[in-house]
Amino acid sequence: MASSGVINAIRSAILLLALVIFLGNIMMWIIMPTDTYYTIWVPHLMAATNSSFFGIQGPIMMDFTFPILLIAVLGCFYLHLGKKENAVTKSSSKARSLRLMRRPMIVKGLGIVTLTEIALFTMFIALCAWYFGGYVRHWFEQVYQRSLSKHEQVWQTKLDRVGIVTGVTGNLCLTFLFYPVTRGSSILPMLGLTSEASIKYHIWLGNLAMALFTVHGSIYFLYWIITHRLSEALKWGDNYVSNVAGEMSLLCGLAMWITSYPKIRRKMFELFLYTHYLYIFFMIFFIWHIGIGFACIMLPGFYLFLMDRYLRFLQSRNKARLVSARLLSCDIIELNFFKSRALSYNPTSTIFINVPSISKLQWHPFTIISNSNLEPQKLSVLIKCEGNWTRSLYDMLSSPSPLDRLEAAVEGPYGPAATHFLRHDTLVMISGGSGITPFISIIRELIFINSTLKCKTPKIMLISSFKNSSHLSILDLILPTSSTSNSCKLDLQVEAYVTREKGQLKEQIPKHRTIWFKPESCDIPISPTLGPNSWLCLAAIISSSFAIYLVLFGFFTQYVVYPVDQNINVFFSYTKKGSASMLFLCFSMVVAASTAFLWNKKCNADEAKQVQDMDESGSSGSTSNSSFDQDDVEMESLPLQSMIKSVNVHYGQRPNLKRILLEIKESSVGALVSGPKKMREEVAAICSSGQADNLEFESISFTW
Repeated sequence: MASSGVINAIRSAILLLALVIFLGNIMMWIIMPTDTYYTIWVPHLMAATNSSFFGIQGPIMMDFTFPILLIAVLGCFYLHLGKKENAVTKSSSKARSLRLMRRPMIVKGLGIVTLTEIALFTMFIALCAWYFGGYVRHWFEQVYQRSLSKHEQVWQTKLDRVGIVTGVTGNLCLTFLFYPVTRGSSILPMLGLTSEASIKYHIWLGNLAMALFTVHGSIYFLYWIITHRLSEALKWGDNYVSNVAGEMSLLCGLAMWITSYPKIRRKMFELFLYTHYLYIFFMIFFIWHIGIGFACIMLPGFYLFLMDRYLRFLQSRNKARLVSARLLSCDIIELNFFKSRALSYNPTSTIFINVPSISKLQWHPFTIISNSNLEPQKLSVLIKCEGNWTRSLYDMLSSPSPLDRLEAAVEGPYGPAATHFLRHDTLVMISGGSGITPFISIIRELIFINSTLKCKTPKIMLISSFKNSSHLSILDLILPTSSTSNSCKLDLQVEAYVTREKGQLKEQIPKHRTIWFKPESCDIPISPTLGPNSWLCLAAIISSSFAIYLVLFGFFTQYVVYPVDQNINVFFSYTKKGSASMLFLCFSMVVAASTAFLWNKKCNADEAKQVQDMDESGSSGSTSNSSFDQDDVEMESLPLQSMIKSVNVHYGQRPNLKRILLEIKESSVGALVSGPKKMREEVAAICSSGQADNLEFESISFTW
């Protein structure tokens, strides 16, 4: 207990330090548009960072890049220490007092949001407004002198200044754009967030950034037309802002923005996916447009994203060891992978899967239903046939001639750093169709806590809606296949609703079909990319790669850029400087991340070799698959009623969610919903109505 108290104290101190650094970073955003920043702060920062070694980029990196990377490193230590913390925690009075801040609201255009999200979004809009207004005031003070020097009217010069301020404000949105899509980030889980649940923030910021950049470009085209300087649009300013690079960046951004429109994204997902790869060219042209010095303002988020993207690339080069596939009667596939015992993940985690024989570029996320504690060598996901990719996979597996092997690659798993389901007295899990998958992982985690840790778990009511009775076969997957489940005393009640059938059909539901694969020697178990101490390894990668970048860019500035810039009216090429900086950035990340990845891969090679030896020493049925064979036998023989309190199937009706939720009288009730948008909004409306103060809403759906 004493050790746990010390760890909690250290984590609290780290969290407090990260908060102070972040508030200091926000303060720099507030001060930046003022005269104080340029007349007082910048000269001192230039002297502190050695202007001949880093140039103007030095103070910008000190103000905006270094603090965020330091927060990311602190987050790694915070999460590493969190692994040792006991996850079995009950609801505290402090957590219950914050229930109001987590109460859901339905806002048109934003969807389901909490009061905390509304407050933070409002503060960000206020920061953008302050940033815009501050720069307008700052540059309007010089508008008369500039209009005389450019031989134009004052209102035309003001239009020019408003145009540039709009672009600068868009850069503020771009600064935060990449944090929500950095899957392996240490910043999001430190705040209790996941990348999947934060996608909506990426959408908000992307819409706002592209709106500002579009206005920025439109204003400048208008300005060039009314001042008869349309030829400016074709100039590549090598020593200043490059208009052509900005236009190319804007075109790439518009292509991504248009294809992100919900109707286009859902109907033509491949078009949306492939168009989004234009972010590479968008960022390259953006840096060429504004110069690397000013780009350092948005560098930390993009830096962490690139780091994560490269680590994902390294992991995806490995061929995952796919053991079997189970075809359910409702066009649902269960894929079973072999995993390393060192790989652990929390409930509701997701993993991205790629099948090269279908598409080499498409990666699709799926919720993991297995439990890393109960099933230490098995990782299972459920895949529902809803699109072209999933339908192609189902057709491939259900063909009359069974496959001997299916090549697959994975990225992840990704999920919450901790779970807090035990803080509730009752959990009401509401799902629609395949939305039940995250709840299967939660139930299996609670089984582990109840049976192995001997801790009291909350009552569970699972409310699942299905279109027809064939989908009831999903309920067979609720219970884990380990023997631990037999001794579990979980208070679990299942209410299943079949909405499109009036009564139980007489014909028997077809049994599951299992396909076994013969892995090759190149197939390896899914293991942690950076080893068991992945957060410490990530902290080392971030620190070492940024140090390498600073050294390389510092010497480049000192011995290549500075000798040119110190001459009067002579400046080193912005394009060459930006290109060199991007090259150094990528080189430093590749060196640091590759070294760490290869080292951990070498450490994992022993376990992969043991699995391969087991296969070679086994008979026609692979020895390493014996546990999976036994699991299937147990799945067929274990009755669903053995542990579940009651299973009620209702035909031809939908659940009365309002009545069910309001009838529960326990002091703390977690209302977890995963399913269609209308279902999520209905549950959110009930929880926010104020008719019951004991309800706490949480959406676990990953559809966006």
